Amino acid sequence: MDPDQFEMGGYALRSRLLIGTGKFRDKSFVREAVEASNAAMVTVAVRRIDPGSKEENILEHIPGGCILVPNTSGARNAGEAIRIARISRAAGCGEWVKIEVIPDNKHLLPDNLETLKAVDALAKEGFKVLPYMSPDLAMGRRMAEAGAVAVMPLGAPIGTNRGFRTEELVRIMVREIKVPVIVDAGLGRPSDAAKCMEIGCAAVLVNTAIAAAEDHVKMAGAFAMAVAAGRACFLSGPGELREQAEASSPLTGFLRGQDDV
Repeated sequence: MDPDQFEMGGYALRSRLLIGTGKFRDKSFVREAVEASNAAMVTVAVRRIDPGSKEENILEHIPGGCILVPNTSGARNAGEAIRIARISRAAGCGEWVKIEVIPDNKHLLPDNLETLKAVDALAKEGFKVLPYMSPDLAMGRRMAEAGAVAVMPLGAPIGTNRGFRTEELVRIMVREIKVPVIVDAGLGRPSDAAKCMEIGCAAVLVNTAIAAAEDHVKMAGAFAMAVAAGRACFLSGPGELREQAEASSPLTGFLRGQDDV
């Protein structure tokens, strides 16, 4: 067994890269991207699940063997998120749910307090809850205590590809919160994902950066390699950052000694 096996919610996952399924130019691209990324967990908006239409049902394009994580996209408060989660389970989509509560249509920032209420209610109903949140240590702790199996702080506003702008806050969460920390939203380049993994994040969730790439398959593969590289860096115990230059080899006593002969 891999000693660095990623476990969450009682499941052992083969990959630390999670993939979202929105924004692809063609639904068939979803399967290609998931397979190229080797992602074990895939998120999908409940409103895009339509068992009555084989062509339009996004589930038809998700490879077998992936854990499906429906999200509550479109919810503006805890009550709406709870209702969407229950609809998802009633539709046979399982016990996982990613909580998204976004009352703000301009900046698309999550409401942490309403998200906490939804986490508390749905965890008590047996859901495996992944809350998407603004980076906040106190709220992250409360969500973990309420039963979240992981917390998902944003890296930058959703869909912006602006990168890992919340690094300092997420770094604190990684140190202090007991459940896995998964950076979600805003990561635009594989190097952003690598940075998240280098500081000890358990995983990352990527959607727009892959879906909007000219070659989504190549980009999915690039993110997979970046996540693996970042994790390897974290496990290697990289040296500390220094303000002052420090030579790799001694600078004194070599040429000076020759000159003196």
